[in-house]
Parts: sequence; structure tokens; C-alpha cells
Amino acid sequence: MYKRLFLLLTAVAAANFLSYPATASDQIQDDTVGVKLVFQHRPVAPNSNSTVQVIFNLAKDWHFYADEKTAPQDMNLKITAEGKGLIFAQAVMPKGHLYFDKVTGKKLLVYSENFSVFIPFTAKTDGRNTEVKIAIRGLACSEQLCKPITYELTKKLDISKTAKMDKPAFMVPAPVAIAPGSVALYGGAKHIVLPLAILAGVLLNVMPCVWPILPIIVMRLVGQAEKNRAKSILLGLAFAAGIVLFFAALAGLSIILKLGFGLVFQWGDQFRNPAFVVGMALLMVVLALYMFGLFTFGIPASVSSSNKQGGGFAGSVGMGFLAAVLSTPCSFAILTFVLAWAQTQPIPLATITILLIGVGMAAPYVILTSVPKLLGAIPKPGRWMELFKHATGFILLAIGVKLLEAVQLEKIINVLYYAIVLTVCIWMWSVCVSHNTPAVKKWIIRAIAVGLAIFLGFTLLAEKEKGLIDWQGYDAEIIASAQQGNRPILMDFTADWCLSCKILEKIVYSNKQVADLIKQKGVLAIKADTTGYDYPAAKALKEIYNEPAVPVTVLLLPGKEAPIKLRGNLIKNELIKNLQSLKDVEE
Repeated sequence: MYKRLFLLLTAVAAANFLSYPATASDQIQDDTVGVKLVFQHRPVAPNSNSTVQVIFNLAKDWHFYADEKTAPQDMNLKITAEGKGLIFAQAVMPKGHLYFDKVTGKKLLVYSENFSVFIPFTAKTDGRNTEVKIAIRGLACSEQLCKPITYELTKKLDISKTAKMDKPAFMVPAPVAIAPGSVALYGGAKHIVLPLAILAGVLLNVMPCVWPILPIIVMRLVGQAEKNRAKSILLGLAFAAGIVLFFAALAGLSIILKLGFGLVFQWGDQFRNPAFVVGMALLMVVLALYMFGLFTFGIPASVSSSNKQGGGFAGSVGMGFLAAVLSTPCSFAILTFVLAWAQTQPIPLATITILLIGVGMAAPYVILTSVPKLLGAIPKPGRWMELFKHATGFILLAIGVKLLEAVQLEKIINVLYYAIVLTVCIWMWSVCVSHNTPAVKKWIIRAIAVGLAIFLGFTLLAEKEKGLIDWQGYDAEIIASAQQGNRPILMDFTADWCLSCKILEKIVYSNKQVADLIKQKGVLAIKADTTGYDYPAAKALKEIYNEPAVPVTVLLLPGKEAPIKLRGNLIKNELIKNLQSLKDVEE
């Protein structure tokens, strides 16, 4: 009954989207939804970045659907913006929270109560009284009612060369800061951005990936100069050029991304892609394993060798490029942020900023090759560096866990299992072999490691195919209606945290014979989710069926007064026997 009512309301909502009244104000308030627009800066300067904040205030027990994949009839909250002289990035939505929808019997992502949406933009030209238009579409729902929401809010904004942007009205939250356009470093603050870029480059040399090889490289360059200070300086400059070359490649990548994806590369969209988020989380695990010393990147003999012959200026450039590459496991987060930020800036500023990071990283090498005695002042690698690396590893693991918050709960467990598999495979690759291991044995072990990683990756991370059984969520009224119509009912009481329930799903409800019998006999199949203590199915399990634990399958069959309870996961034969005793639906 409720599901039919819900679908009817959804259809009515869809039909009314184009006719629902809009407003020309910068705020609106009715009995369900309140919306208000706030500019981060007002006015803004030409060629600067700012953000418009859309503040929502929903009445108690009302919500918007957050996920377009689970929202009914494409009714998730959508926000778009336009304005003359302004280039908008895609709206950066807040993180939704799980809500048990009694209408559909499913857990859905929703927005409720007070939340904000941030829309970054770039002001390109002067303009007085530029009108910013914000269009809002969505379906506002409570447990009893859904109604369409379509608003168009407007707010005036001046773009002026005399604008002072030193006092923002609000600060963009940190998770939003890497989204396209929503950056804390504005066009009017280049005098801060560029020195910070050089400082960031200098700090890359402190990373534990680079620190151990810094003295080795400098001494090799000085040795090649054969006590000729001028040549030592030139070799240092050549080495620095190699580092800058690496960052020039990054700047080129930034330009390609910008030109290929438009003026603003929608970096935030990637984090709305579950596959990308899972990949990033697993990458954090791999980098953490590197920090813990489970595997290493060896320094090529051309760098670590004491042989002073060969190399020259071309070799020094190559070593510089290699040193920058070796820094990436430790500096991955910094470089990723820089690339994301660069997409929001004019190409010249973005390119100069990235190159200055390279200059900052290269500067210590130029100084040390000019004055080799300064090497004595550099702290020696030791236990402090190992502790620093381990601490960085734990931070990377925390980042990986944070990333997984954007993944659906039912997928997180499989990702965590695969993280363990990936760790074992990396351990097999690096620890189970050594320099003395015979070549054949070494590559057999590594082939097994790669095979396991690929096979279990597909097994654990691949999208699940739709099940053989058309399950419905637990709904007491649907069950009562089916009993009145003498329709057989099968209820699978399960929970997300129940391992036996997963086994039951694999060995019983993924069986074609069982699925065919359920369809053939016209059985109403109910997936009764008891994950939460307050879920309706959890209460029914205890109060109606007096069962203490899951998994348990309950059959309500016509002509049977008492329910048939099949406990555990070894119930296949007994279930088939009960289903075969029923009449076919055609009879």
C-alpha cells in the first residue's frame, strides 16, 4: 500500500516540477524548507575565485534524497548556478547520512535539518549588479508525504577592480577546499601563493623518501666535479634542472587536464565515483605499507655508486628527475592537492606555481653542491627517520579510512578484506623473495601474488550482479495483505554484520533451483534487515517470532497456522522441500 502511494506521489512530483512556483529573492522559507544565499566575498575582484553558499534549513523529519543512484525517479537534490561574467564549478554537495526509508524498506542517503552546499566560481570581467541565479530541484519527503521543490533564487554581486577580498564572510570547509573553484588561495593573494609554493618544494626534501639519498647525490655530484668548484656548481644546476623538469611535466599534465576537461577540471566529481574513491583508499594502504618498510624503492646503482666516471651534465639531469620521482610516495597527497588547485587557476599562475615547487625542491641541492661543507650540518638518517615514516604511514591509513566514508556501507567490508589481500600480495612480492632467491622461484612467487591480487580484486570489488530473487524490504502491511490473500511468504532475517547471513545468501538464495521455486510458487520474498536495533524487522524478529539471532528464515504458508522457522545457513534441502509442497502460481 505504502509503496504504491509512494510511487504515485513520485509521479505527481515529476509532473509538477516545471510548474511549481519559483522566487526571485535570495532567500525563501515555507513550512518545509528554508533556503538562503550567502556570498563568501562581496564584491569580488576580476580574475578571482570565490564561493556562494546555499544554506538549507529543513523542518523536522523532512529530508532530501542525496544519492542519484537510490533516489526515486531521479529526484535527488540538484543545484545549478549561472551569472554573467562568472564561471561556476559544479556544486559541492555535503556528505549525506543513512536513513531507513520505511516506504521503500531500504537504507538511503539523505540530507536533513541544517546543511550547506558550496558553489565555487571565478569572476572574469568587471560587472556592476551581476545577477547570480541559483536553481534548486529536489523531492522533499517525510515518512507520510513527498512534495516537489523547485526554486530559483537570485542575488546581486558586483565585480570590481577595487574589491577587497581580505575578509571572507565564511570559510569553506576543509573537505570542500580541494573541490574545483573552492580554494583558500585567491587571485588577489599571489604574493602568498608563490612563496608558499617554494616553501612546499623545500619541505619535500625533508620527506623520508628523499632524505636518505640527498647526501649520496650531493657527494656524487661533488665527486664528479673533481674538486672543480665551478663544475660542481654547474652539475648542481643540471641536477636542479632535472627536478624542475619533473615538475614541468606535472605543469604540462595540469594544462592538458584543464584544456581537456574545460576551464575548470571537475576534480570533485572523481570523489563521487565509488571506484575512484576505493582506488584512492587502497593506494593510501599501499603507500602506508611503503612507510612501514614492507617494500622499498631501491636507489639505482647510477646514483648510489661511488664510480665518478660517466654521468656528466645529462646524467645529472636524469638523477634530478629520478630524485623528484622518488619523492612521490611521500609527497603524493601534496602533489594531488596542487594539481587539483591548479585546475581552478589561470594557466600561467598554475604553471608558475607548480614550477616553483620544483625550484624549492631543487634549491638545497644547488646550495649544497656550491658549499659541500654544509652537508655536515644535515642530521644523519637514523631511528628518528624510521619513526617519522611510521607515523606518516598511520596518517595515510587514516586518510584511506576517511575516503571510505563516501562508499556504501555494504561495499566497505569487501574493500577492507581486499586491503588485507593486497597487503599479503605485496608481502609475498617483496619479503618472500630476496636477492639470493633463484630467478624461477622468485617469479613464480611474484606471479602468484599478482594472480591473487587480480582474481580476488575482481571477486571482492566487482559490482554485484542483480540477484536471482526479487526481494522486497520488510513491511508489516505488505506481509499482512499477502497473508489475507493466501500468498506464501518467505522472510530472510539478515544483518550487514552477520557473516553466516552472507554464507546463506551464497549457498541458498543464489541457488537457481531455490530462486525458480520461489517464482514458480508465487512466494513473496522479504529481505528482513535487522542491522539496526530499531529496524522494524529487528523488532519483529524478537517480538513476533521470538528468535534471538540471525540468520533465520521464516516461512508463512497458507494452511499453516504456525510459522516455519529454518535457522542457520544449512537449510537448503529443508527449504526446497517446503517450497515444493506449495501449489504452482498458475494452479
